[in-house]
Formats: sequence, C-alpha cells, structure tokens
Amino acid sequence: MSILRNNSVMAALLDAHLEALSGEEALPPERIIAAVAQGRMALLGNPAHAGLEPKLIGQPARVKVNANIGTSPLRNVPREEMRKLAAALEAGADTVMDLSIAGDLAGIRSAMLAACPRPLGTVPLYAVAQRYLDAGEDPAGFSAKEILEEIAFQAGQGVDFMTVHCGVTARAAAWAAEEGGRLLGIVSRGGSILARWMRSRGQENPFLTGYEQILDIARAHNVTLSLGDGLRPGAGADAGDAAQWEEVVTLGRLVRQGRAAGVQCMVEGPGHVPLHNVEAQIRGIKSACAGAPLYVLGPLVIDSCPGYDHIAGAIGGALAVRAGADFLCYLTPAEHLTLPDEADVRAGVMASRIAAQAGEVALGRERAGARETAMSTARRRLDWPAMQRAALDPAAVCARRAEHAEEEACAMCGEFCAVKMLRAEPPRP
Repeated sequence: MSILRNNSVMAALLDAHLEALSGEEALPPERIIAAVAQGRMALLGNPAHAGLEPKLIGQPARVKVNANIGTSPLRNVPREEMRKLAAALEAGADTVMDLSIAGDLAGIRSAMLAACPRPLGTVPLYAVAQRYLDAGEDPAGFSAKEILEEIAFQAGQGVDFMTVHCGVTARAAAWAAEEGGRLLGIVSRGGSILARWMRSRGQENPFLTGYEQILDIARAHNVTLSLGDGLRPGAGADAGDAAQWEEVVTLGRLVRQGRAAGVQCMVEGPGHVPLHNVEAQIRGIKSACAGAPLYVLGPLVIDSCPGYDHIAGAIGGALAVRAGADFLCYLTPAEHLTLPDEADVRAGVMASRIAAQAGEVALGRERAGARETAMSTARRRLDWPAMQRAALDPAAVCARRAEHAEEEACAMCGEFCAVKMLRAEPPRP
C-alpha cells in the first residue's frame, strides 16, 4: 500500500521539495519517499498555503517542535497573536497552530497563513463551536454537516494540518466523564464538546461517522489529519486508563483507513504521564497506531508545577523522543494559568527544542551529537563566537554575556577559570 500512489497532490509536493528536504534532514531521497509512502513520515504542506516550506514529521527526520498561539474570550487581540507567531518562528518553532477561539477566526487564520512560511495547523471544531457560543447557544449545538463544511473551508484557505477528534467514541467519553472514574475527567476542549454533543443526542461522534468524507477533503488538499487525543489524561493518575486506550485503539484503525485512502495521519497524545510510564505509553501508542508519526503534548511528568509546566513537559518530551515520539507540542510557563505572552512563547519553544535535542543525543543522532561536540570544543578554547554558533539559542548567549563580552572567561569564574588554569605551566617557585 502506498499513500503516494493514492494522493497525487502529495506526490507532486514531495517531488517538488524532495531535494531540499533531503538536504535539510540529511536523509537520502529514497528513504524519505519510502517513509512517506508507508505513512511513517508525514509531509506537512497544503499547496494552497502560499510561500510554504513543507516539513517532514517522523523519525529519523529531525524531531520537530510546534507552538500553539491564538485568541481567547478573555484576551482577544489579533495583533498580539501575530507578534507571538513571529516570536515562535524566531525561537525556532517548526510549525505553529492557531487555536483561536474568539474574534474573526477566518480573518485571523488568513493573516497567520500569509505571515507563516512554515506549516500552520488548526482545530476546526473550535470555529464551529465558537459560532454557537457567540450567538448565546450551546457550543455543542452544531450538525455533522457544519463540521465537514468548516474542514473544507479551512483546507481551501491553505491550512496544512488539522486536529480532528475522530477517536472519541461515545463509550470511551462516558468512561472518562463518569463519576468515580477519572480523577480529572476530560480536559481536552474538543473532547469535552464532543462528549456533550454525543450525550445530548445519544449518537456516535460525528467526526467518526463522517470520517470518510473528512478523508476526501484532506486528500484533495494534502491536509495532514492530526488525530486528536480528546481523551488524553489531564492528570498523571488518569494515565493509561480504559478511556485513553479505547481512543488509541480507535485511532490505530483510523490511521490504517487513512493510509488506504491516500491521506496522511499523525496521532496525538498522551498529556500527563508519570515519568516511569512515559516510555511504555509512547511505545504502546506507536505500536497500536502502526508507526504513524506521534505528536505529543509534553508529556507532563508531574501535575504540581503551574508556572513551570514547560519544564515538566520538556522532561517528559526528552523521554518521549527517545522512545519514538516524532513531534513535540510545546508547553509554556502560562499553561493551566493564562494566555501566553511573547516571552512565554519563546520559553516554551526553547524548552521543547531542548527536549528534542536531549532525546536525539540519547538516540545517537549524528547531527545532535555534532552540536554537543562543537559546544564542548568551543568551551575548551574559550571561543565565544563558536559557542554562540553551537548554542540552541544564540541570542541568549549574546544577551547574557553582554556585560562582560570583552573578558575571555565567563563572569562566574574570571581568573579562577578552570580552562585557563591548565593552559600553561605554572610559574616555578
């Protein structure tokens, strides 16, 4: 089975960018072609997104980092979101997701697409639900037809990948929400809206029942479907419960169906997972989902660090990369507290990039190891320009050293510098 054979739009996109992608990833073209054809790598790129630089998601391509931005009902300032977009790109985010839930969503999305040369993702359900909230109605009052219309509209705008919560079954949603079940219940906005929709109607998830139509839209535009983890654990105590694994098993089936239809699929997961369970979770999800690219939020290894969730997520992210995760969704210091600002966005991107680097070093990836060697060599030589070049965040090196930039040693050690101590023979008494 070959996704490329069943998706001429993707095949043409890959052919046009193969040489550049091969150079960027330091992978031979034939290896990229084989992985994309099998569905183990996803090529993010909608031809309608003008000026796009497509990205490959899936190891052994470089592990990528995504930044989430977007308006909220309590802070709806589109120009701020555009500044956050610029901050995310400057910090090295490989992709951005617009999670706006207030204001002119179509206009915000259009502006972001025009300003973002890297793949842009969305959650179409938010736009559908927002229209009902703005009218003072139930956010779960939409029809299945409206979902398909919104997905088609956003695909036509040029959106490159979309989170679609197709794996939230009525049974699993009931398990996650029932009294005495999960400690924290359902924490995904999309999962919660769909659970409400199914409960009020006594019907199955419209994303699941309408999956074939969603596949038709995605194939026509080469939109990668990011199969959402609507029942991800929002507390470490809930990790690995029946609701989560019911969704994962369903997503595995949908991955295979998508591949047969010529549609690229990624799988999202798993949220909050204690440190000792991260590896088992990642390997289990990858196995159940036929090796599809895995897009993880964190995972957050503890729940008790609001204000520092980007650190908890980076610890879990490094472990996840080593276990096989392909794509890290950042967390910021604002997670669970408020809407992130530009500084939060930058901190979140850097935390996830550090996690990706740590995981790839542990995997023995040549490029990651070369960066570490370059930094250590530069430090031995006290070669500050070379240290800056080797750093994940060169601007931070420059800014923190500015006050003592003329000194050879750092301001912490000065003449006590261990490297300088052994450069020459000590004077004879």
